Amino acid sequence: MPKSNRYWVVIPAAGIGKRMGSDIPKQYISVCGKTIIEHTIENFIDRNDIESICVAISKSDHYWSTLPISRNAKIITVIGGTERCESVYNGLCGLKDRVDNSDWVLVHDAVRPCITKSIIDQFISVLNCHDVGGVLALPCFETMKKANKKNEIEETVDREFIWHAQTPQMFKYRKLLSAIEKTMDENIIVTDEAMAMELSNYKPMLIQGYRDNIKITHMSDLKHLELFLGQVT
Repeated sequence: MPKSNRYWVVIPAAGIGKRMGSDIPKQYISVCGKTIIEHTIENFIDRNDIESICVAISKSDHYWSTLPISRNAKIITVIGGTERCESVYNGLCGLKDRVDNSDWVLVHDAVRPCITKSIIDQFISVLNCHDVGGVLALPCFETMKKANKKNEIEETVDREFIWHAQTPQMFKYRKLLSAIEKTMDENIIVTDEAMAMELSNYKPMLIQGYRDNIKITHMSDLKHLELFLGQVT
């Protein structure tokens, strides 16, 4: 019988969220009785097809260990880095004794809690047979402007082939690990996993996501999350 696919999740959660203007890291802000990171992880933790979830936290984090979900048997905790790519890399290394090179890894933002289980199902189903993997993303619907350093418009960008990347982003373990190692060796800071794969000459697939799957960045986003949770509960 052919070997069935296995899936793992890495959650980079070492950021402090300066733009949020909060006294605590934004992933630990409580909304509707749970922290944002708990809402995020709950979309993955009860899935039978997810082997484990590796959460990369800051070395100075004293919030994570107080959450009951941190002690779930599926959770692995590692120390992240100062950049997202470092946290993802550490998360991948935290899986190395459990994962096979051909296993799939889904990387998902700690503060993107409005992902749904049905969207994850669809995402995995589409990418299962893809050679490289891919990302959730939204086609650009707005007019895009390129600015100069004075915030003056330099030009209008053709939006026909412009997409806004979201997460999760899913790739084979060894390919993603090697791609990130390459960027680190070359001192290139990548802002998402797809960028690392691109720099290793892979062409990740774009899977259309949905507008509710926002990354919590500003205080105003909390109202969106409250409304979303009210709809799904």
